[in-house]
Amino acid sequence: MDSADSLLLLTGYCVVISAVSLFGGWLPSIFRLTHTRTQMVTSFVAGVILCVALYYLLPHSILEIPGEHSVATAMWWMLVGTVMMVVLLRVFSFHQHDFSHEDHDSHDHTHDHQEHGHISVHPMSWVGITMGLGLHTLTEGITLGTSVRAGVSDNAIGLSLSVFLAIVLHKPLDALSIIGTMRAAGFGARRRILANVLFSLVCPVAALLTFWGVGLLGQWEEYVVGVALAFAAGALLCIALSDLLPEVHFHSHDRTKLTLAFFAGIGLAYMLHYLEPTGLH
Repeated sequence: MDSADSLLLLTGYCVVISAVSLFGGWLPSIFRLTHTRTQMVTSFVAGVILCVALYYLLPHSILEIPGEHSVATAMWWMLVGTVMMVVLLRVFSFHQHDFSHEDHDSHDHTHDHQEHGHISVHPMSWVGITMGLGLHTLTEGITLGTSVRAGVSDNAIGLSLSVFLAIVLHKPLDALSIIGTMRAAGFGARRRILANVLFSLVCPVAALLTFWGVGLLGQWEEYVVGVALAFAAGALLCIALSDLLPEVHFHSHDRTKLTLAFFAGIGLAYMLHYLEPTGLH
């Protein structure tokens, strides 16, 4: 795949990502979100992200990084990505996905999630969530741009398609976290719409700038692409294991459905390996 085709592919990815991000922000206004539905989606997305991190991003990073120490370098940068995402999660406490109006089991959920059927948050809570998710979605954009750039040399779209799938399934939850928190904090519709539009553009802009910027690196391109993919693998691994899965792991209800949704996410992501060059996995 040449650079022109790759750029066209990336543009298509960006349009879809912006659309689903906007949809996630509008979701509470047009669709009734129940607790069970939200947890099912979260579990499914966790499976997709986990598979993408370990089965696509990490192997590709090892292939891209030149030299005999490529495995050690990739593992180091994956560790850095994991630690950085842990810090972001600790500092900003983002990803509040459940803004449903469904009553919760009193044995599994706190009183704050039940009282009057809504969530009450501090008016400034959205700032921390927006900053955390802004940095997170910036990382996703860099990962997408890097993965498409890697496809130029690999002549395959499997890597970028798997990253795109993880982002496009996860992005509505991110937008929902921001807009849901702003709504609970009492912000008007105009401000929520503006925040939704601006957030939907972060990932596409970062992806396009990364695709263009990496192409200017010359002999360092392979190393930077490999490092970025390894870093992204660590970040996604952290999101799947320490952010998304704990939200559904401690629920005693619907265990079977949530587990099946998790494996379905892994299965869907795994099927994309048929688009990879023979012998990559």
